[in-house]
Amino acid sequence: MVATEYNSPQSIIDNLHSAVVVIGENLQVVCMNPAAEMLFHISNTRATKKTIRELVINEHEFFDRLQRSLISAHPYTVYEDQLRLHHHKTIDVDYSVSPIQYKPDGKFLLLEFIRIKTQQKLSHEESILSQYEASKSLLRGLAHEIKNPLGGIRGSAQLLERELANNANGDDSNKQFTQIIINETDRLKNLLDRMVGPKDIPTKTNVNIHRILEHVRQLVLAENGQIVIAADYDPSIPELYADESMMIQVILNITRNAVTSISSLKTKPPRQGKITYKTRTQRNCKIGSHSHALVARIDIEDNGGGVSRELQEKIFMPMITGHADGTGLGLSIAQSLVHQHNGLIEFFSTPEKTVFTILVPINIHNETSTGADK
Repeated sequence: MVATEYNSPQSIIDNLHSAVVVIGENLQVVCMNPAAEMLFHISNTRATKKTIRELVINEHEFFDRLQRSLISAHPYTVYEDQLRLHHHKTIDVDYSVSPIQYKPDGKFLLLEFIRIKTQQKLSHEESILSQYEASKSLLRGLAHEIKNPLGGIRGSAQLLERELANNANGDDSNKQFTQIIINETDRLKNLLDRMVGPKDIPTKTNVNIHRILEHVRQLVLAENGQIVIAADYDPSIPELYADESMMIQVILNITRNAVTSISSLKTKPPRQGKITYKTRTQRNCKIGSHSHALVARIDIEDNGGGVSRELQEKIFMPMITGHADGTGLGLSIAQSLVHQHNGLIEFFSTPEKTVFTILVPINIHNETSTGADK
């Protein structure tokens, strides 16, 4: 069998089924194959007049990795990433970067992109929603069963307290015990209410998600000044029709979890803790069984220790926590609040990189919002 001889990268990549782009040292596009033309919605002729920065926009980490690979000549692969393209469409991809050299005087990178199957993504979202609904149903039944005897215990303690008060020979010191019973039953009832989730109906108005993020950012920095909170905002995102206080609670719960994860990570030398807020829009996004024309995507990324494999499948269930002093209610409550906005919280975690993604539909219901979306 005779191997096919190739004299240029173009002749090689044209025969590949995955989307492949070759770039040079200045990130200039050298060539791309037909599959990449379809992925990026641009012809090879037009693409070669541009840099990769003009095809993939505002993805600074993506560009930094490419530059490091050019310098070090080390290949790498990234799984389940989302890139925003020049025509403002976002794609979910796995991609590999391989340094190549087909000319004596040049360094080049071969980028291979593989679209993540939509069905796989939908299945994951449906699993999260199914888990959420199942846990809520279980907790409602459990809370009802526990509250009944708690009510009886509290009522009996109150009656006993009155008997002690009416008994002339009663020792006031005994009343402290009935008060302990009453206080502890109230505490347990409040804990059950928190586990079941918020009962308030959202009071929705037009809110600016960046104002909410900056508000939470200032709160968290006031609590812990040792952590850097960076912002990567898309200013074109329209206002959300949402309950502002609920969205603040969602962002705050996730951010405080990130702070805890960073604080618990011990490295030598100590590493600077960093949280990044990133906002983007997604079009034609399906959340559960519902499709939405436009969705706001808020990523909260941290460089802490990550979520352990044991916790990843049940992270949004109440009372599940990876920290000794945690209540295990922060993420459960956050998921419940976002669910009331027809949205969803997802996450992706590896050591030193955890990203919680909040998806909230944007309802374009007036001319101002429509204009902002264009």
